[in-house]
Amino acid sequence: MPSDAYSWIEQSLATIHKADWYRTVQAIQGRSGATVEIDGRSLINFASNDYLGLASDDRLIQAAMSATQQYGTGTTGSRLLSGHRQLHRELESAIARLKQTEDALVFSSGYLANIGTISAIVGKRDLILADQYNHSSLKSGAILSGATVIEYSHCDLVSLQTHLQQRDRYRRCLIVTDSVFSMDGDLCPLPELLDLAEQHNCMLLIDEAHATGVLGNGAGCVEHFGCTQRQLIQVGTLSKALGSLGGYVAGSKILIDFLRNRAPSWIYTTALSPANAAAALAAIHIVQQEPERRQQLWRNIDNLKLLLHQQLPHLQLLPSESAILCLLLPSPASALTAANSLQDAGVFAPAIRPPTVPTSRIRISLMATHTFAHIQQLVDSLSAIEIVSPKSARGDRQ
Repeated sequence: MPSDAYSWIEQSLATIHKADWYRTVQAIQGRSGATVEIDGRSLINFASNDYLGLASDDRLIQAAMSATQQYGTGTTGSRLLSGHRQLHRELESAIARLKQTEDALVFSSGYLANIGTISAIVGKRDLILADQYNHSSLKSGAILSGATVIEYSHCDLVSLQTHLQQRDRYRRCLIVTDSVFSMDGDLCPLPELLDLAEQHNCMLLIDEAHATGVLGNGAGCVEHFGCTQRQLIQVGTLSKALGSLGGYVAGSKILIDFLRNRAPSWIYTTALSPANAAAALAAIHIVQQEPERRQQLWRNIDNLKLLLHQQLPHLQLLPSESAILCLLLPSPASALTAANSLQDAGVFAPAIRPPTVPTSRIRISLMATHTFAHIQQLVDSLSAIEIVSPKSARGDRQ
C-alpha cells in the first residue's frame, strides 16, 4: 500500500494536465460588464452570464447597499430557526408574479435549489428521467434523491418515450431538464415534454437558469412556449440575467409549502443575504419595466449570427435559440489555443472542454450591453485565427 494516502491527488492532476483538461481562474479587476479588465488590459467580455447587464447596474448596487445598511451583511441562520426578513417574502412574491405561479421559494444558490427540490420530491421508490446534457446541479440532485436515474438522449422525445415504458414500476416519476442548455444554447421541447408528463402521470421539473430574463417577456422558456398555465416545477437562479446571487423554485402553493418542510438545502442552510435579496428584487422590477434591454439582447444575438453566417460560413456552430453560441473545435488543445488567440486580440471568450462537455468549444455569451462594434471585433478576431473544422473529430455530436 502507498505510504501517503494523498499521493493520488498529484497523479490525478498530472493526468488532467496531459489531457489538456486543466483549469485555472483569471482575476478580473473592477466591475464586470460588456468589457472587463484582466492583467491591466481591457477585453470585450463574451464570458459572462449577465445577459441583461444588470450585475453592475447602479440601481442593484444601491438596493444591495440600502439592504445591508438596514439589515446587516448576513441573515445569521436558516429561515426556520432564525426567522427571515420581509425582504425574502417580497422577493418570493415577485418571482411568483414574474413566473405566473402561485408561490415561490428562494434558496441561497441555484445549485441548492435543484438538489434540495429533487431530493425532496422523489426517493428510493421513484424514477427520474433526465436529459443527458442536464446541468451538474440537476444530476447531483438526482443522485442525492436515491431514485433510479435513467438519462434519455438529448432532447430526444422518442428516447424519452422508450424509457417511460418503465414508469409503472415506480411510485412516482420525475422528468428533469434544463430549459436552455448552458453549454449548447438550445432549448428543450417543453410543450411535448409536458404532454408526455401528463400522459404518463409524471412530474416535470425545468431549470430556467439561462432563460429567466431572456426568453418570453422575461419569465423564461415556460412563457416563451405559452405553457405558464400548465402544471410543472420551475427552478432557476438569480445570478445570471438577474445580476445577483441565489436560486428559486416556483410552482403551486402546496409544492412550496412542502419544500419548506422537506427540502434539506433550504432547511439546513443560512438564508440568502439581504444584499443579494434586495438586488434580485430590483432586477426583477427592471426586467418587467424595461423590455428594451431584452430586445437589445436579441438584436445582438441576431447580429452576431448574421455576421458569422456572412463572414465565417465555414465555422461550425451548435444550433442555438438563446444568448449562448458555441463554436465547435476538434480538441481541448485547439480550444485553448483559440481562446488564448482571442484574448490576445482583446476578446475574452472561454474554452469549454471535456469532461464538462463531450466536444471542445469556444462558448460565446452575449449581453444587452454589447455594442455592434464589440460584436464586429469578435467576428474580426475569429477571422484572424485558424480554426480546423471538427466534423471528423472523435466525440462530435451526431
